[in-house]
Amino acid sequence: MKKFWLVFMLLIMGISIFATETLVIKGSNTVFPIAQLWIEELKKQYDIRITLEGAGSSTGIAALFNGTADIANSSRWLKDKELVRMHEEGKYFVPFIIGYDGIAIIVNKKLNIESISLEELKDIYTGKIRYWAQLNPNLPKKPIVVYSRNTASGTFETFENIVLKGEKMSPTVRMVESTQLEIDSVKNNPYAIAYTGLGYVTEDVKILKVEKVMPTKATILSGEYPISRPLFMFIDATNGLPDRGPVKIYINFAVSKKGQELVEKAGYIAAYGF
Repeated sequence: MKKFWLVFMLLIMGISIFATETLVIKGSNTVFPIAQLWIEELKKQYDIRITLEGAGSSTGIAALFNGTADIANSSRWLKDKELVRMHEEGKYFVPFIIGYDGIAIIVNKKLNIESISLEELKDIYTGKIRYWAQLNPNLPKKPIVVYSRNTASGTFETFENIVLKGEKMSPTVRMVESTQLEIDSVKNNPYAIAYTGLGYVTEDVKILKVEKVMPTKATILSGEYPISRPLFMFIDATNGLPDRGPVKIYINFAVSKKGQELVEKAGYIAAYGF
């Protein structure tokens, strides 16, 4: 009798394991904190095993191509080569806008600067301006310590397109994998500058106006802030959009009133009003 109950319990446990649905999400470091909040809420409502990685937009889209992710978070649109690859492989990725962001330019709080132009930013990141005093003689005659996200980042690509306009970054720019590392580096170095998604900015650093415009909800939605962008998640809809299952549950929640409130809680701008 004991053996019967042991076998019975093992069967029940096995059924429970297999009944738990899984969802794999990879991609944007910018979208990562939004997805974290969504996942925390969804796990209260559904028996779904969800894994989340935030190594960069390109890694998420690559994972969607090779079938190792169900959803790709991205802080940029698809590259031309990704669109070509979709055509060649007969795939069809569907985008969902889940929020809006302004890429904030950050410096140390002790640095006596409040605003910067796109041209000045380009000159700093391409190495034409190397000292703070070149921007303003009242600033320190100290080298600018320049930080950037790495090339897998959608934030990097948006910054490159809008600010650098085809010019290459200087080899002296310090490329980092983590947005949090940018924040910490600027906090600890009085002569550092970096750029980051607005949702990551803390009180430990100072946000600069760009072209005399501060990134706010109003200026980002209107496009007045010059480094604004939509945030996406992509799914592989080659065989159609899902009509059930964890991907559908996740998408529905993302664009729901609660999901969009969490976008704002994460420090970004909701895409949909309710």
